[in-house]
Amino acid sequence: MSSTEIRTFRPTVLVTGATGAVGRHLVTTLLARGAAVRAVTRKPEDANLPEAVEVVAGDLADASILGQHVFEGVDRAFVFPAQGIDVFLDAAIAAGVHRFTVLSSLAAAMEFPRDRGSASQLHHSAVEAAVTDRTDAWTILRPGTFANNLLEWRWQISSGAPIRAPYLASAQAPVHEYDVAEAVAETLLSDDYIGQIIPITGPQALTRTEQVATIAAAVGRQIPLIEITPDEFRSETEQFIPQPIMEMLLDYWSDTLAAPDQVRPATAVTGRPGRTLAEWATDHRADFGA
Repeated sequence: MSSTEIRTFRPTVLVTGATGAVGRHLVTTLLARGAAVRAVTRKPEDANLPEAVEVVAGDLADASILGQHVFEGVDRAFVFPAQGIDVFLDAAIAAGVHRFTVLSSLAAAMEFPRDRGSASQLHHSAVEAAVTDRTDAWTILRPGTFANNLLEWRWQISSGAPIRAPYLASAQAPVHEYDVAEAVAETLLSDDYIGQIIPITGPQALTRTEQVATIAAAVGRQIPLIEITPDEFRSETEQFIPQPIMEMLLDYWSDTLAAPDQVRPATAVTGRPGRTLAEWATDHRADFGA
């Protein structure tokens, strides 16, 4: 569907996860491109979305509060990878929703031994299967590591405390949530991506040391950085990070020492260069106390 056709046919897109990092920018992108947007959330009163968005109450895993009004007039939906998504999908398809774009993860591709059986792979593969088992009208986006994961350092950076992290020479390609959101919008508003599975990363693979330096440049101050061992990381974070997630992270960082992330920016879908980590850091300066 061309941009001209989109202007004459105004699709109604149902957005799940609309109050999240990807969802919020997806909503504004869809509105800017002329789509009608309905957002489903458990707490509509707290959504704080643009006035043009129709916000409805609903729980993706509870059919009793996913009434017909949630889907009425909806052409297509963005599927956030929430637990219990099967309930939502059954209700959506029964109500006549016929197009879905799914937010998944590169882990679901199982390109590396570390992915197979990881917490991310198991969860996202199940979400993908829930959609592909029910319909042929799907697109799956598989982002790699999100730049937003670096917000885990916001307390240290804001307070001036040192960042203590393992595998500082490993290199990843963090993706800006805006690039993912704009790729989602394109796949929802075009017929060109039906049946495709699309990997997305940031446009640069940077070492963890370079990532910290990039944030430091954006906030305008030095950020002390100390390399620690994996065992030190385990002992310092075990009360905050579940064991399966911790091991998944350590395996990822360890693997990307010798083999940095393969760069696969959103350009193939959006037609624009992927946003750099420097751009992301500038967009998030306030999160780091700048």
